[in-house]
Amino acid sequence: MNYQKELEKLIVKLEKEEKVPRLLLHSCCAPCSSYALEYLSNYFDITVFYYNPNIFPESEYTKRILEQQMLIGKMKVKYPISFVAGNYDREKFYELAKGLEHLKEGGERCFKCYALRLEETAKMAKEAEFDYFTTTLTISPMKNAEKLNTIGVKIGEKYGVKYLQSDFKKKNGYKRSIELSNEFGLYRQDYCGCEFSVRDRKQESTGIKKK
Repeated sequence: MNYQKELEKLIVKLEKEEKVPRLLLHSCCAPCSSYALEYLSNYFDITVFYYNPNIFPESEYTKRILEQQMLIGKMKVKYPISFVAGNYDREKFYELAKGLEHLKEGGERCFKCYALRLEETAKMAKEAEFDYFTTTLTISPMKNAEKLNTIGVKIGEKYGVKYLQSDFKKKNGYKRSIELSNEFGLYRQDYCGCEFSVRDRKQESTGIKKK
């Protein structure tokens, strides 16, 4: 499925109906959210939900929150953007990662992490009566957009909230996120977030292969 085309079809429909739905947008960090916010804020009333219990260490978690808030404050958008931070549930992440610590980034551990964050987003979307929920994660070339959308749709059906299908890296979305990061002077980390991705980056940079 071409998720970007599906999103474009929905946007055309919303414009014809003159609707501005409420969207709860899960964000992993400011750089990844930059393009999604620039794009979607023309059509949706957005609340950014920062929920990432995988982030390591805690100082990185705090730094990403501050960068996200700074970006929202500086961006000029059609419809105002709100922000809410979730709990730093580190124990939940480590519980799901048990037995999967050795896997490379992009595997089953990551899929479980996607589901953890999307489920928490869906719960909030349901409770606060949002029209849609989605995530910025599809902006990354390192993330599996098909898996993210499949998980998102399934969780949306579970909670009775529509999942906004997307592939934000399309139409030069990832390239634009880099441009916006430079424009706003955003901190761009070189790893996804968890300590296992830190390990993998260190091994890649030193040329050491994981046993």
